[in-house]
Amino acid sequence: MDNQYNILHPLKETTEQYIKATIELSKLKILETITNVITSLVAKIAVVLIFSMFLLIFNIGIAFMLGDYIGKTYYGFFIVAGFYLMAGAIFHFFLHNWIKKPVSNLIINKALQENNNAEHTLI
Repeated sequence: MDNQYNILHPLKETTEQYIKATIELSKLKILETITNVITSLVAKIAVVLIFSMFLLIFNIGIAFMLGDYIGKTYYGFFIVAGFYLMAGAIFHFFLHNWIKKPVSNLIINKALQENNNAEHTLI
């Protein structure tokens, strides 16, 4: 009986170490995937914010220009606001899926791509 214990004990310890290492590796893979997805999104959000600032300043310029042509500055702002109201309604009713699906797919593909890259480096 003591001989069986001597044979199985190292196997049990090795198995426990293997399971702990596998769990730790899985945690690290998940952390790496989440980190890569978040950093990718933060970079894209930064570009969107910069482009939004450009658009804001550009639209203020257009509003002033239209206001000068019409004769009253605030009319230019009303025209630009009306344009964005119509554009927002179109996006809401017709193009919502054109925006939601690509963003969702981008996040999922990025997560899967990072997961596949991590698996290939281990093989």
